Amino acid sequence: MTRKKILLVDDSNTVLLMHRMMLSGGSYDLLIARDGSEAVDLALRERPDLIFMDVIMPRMDGFQACKRIREDPEMKSTPIIMVTTRGEPHNVKAGYESGCTEYITKPFDKSELMDKLRHHLGE
Repeated sequence: MTRKKILLVDDSNTVLLMHRMMLSGGSYDLLIARDGSEAVDLALRERPDLIFMDVIMPRMDGFQACKRIREDPEMKSTPIIMVTTRGEPHNVKAGYESGCTEYITKPFDKSELMDKLRHHLGE
């Protein structure tokens, strides 16, 4: 069975650690990016099966990174789940307009996150 690649994008070590702990039991290859620019480079090079993306990051925010990733025809259908503290309606709208598949606000519920992961990876 081929291991699924999941790209975790966040500038917070704490959030990345929480993601890694939640996903450590699964058969996933975890890729880490600490800002939007790094996320775009890694996504286009590694072609992950799923992306968890923060919004507020240095160099390039999650909305900009999502738009850039969606410009690649091969990445149009890759699920991108925004995971952010920015839950205001205009930010949620901006997230979907940037091309995200789902929008979850922090603090997130582990079971909600895992349900979305399983749904989008067809597990």
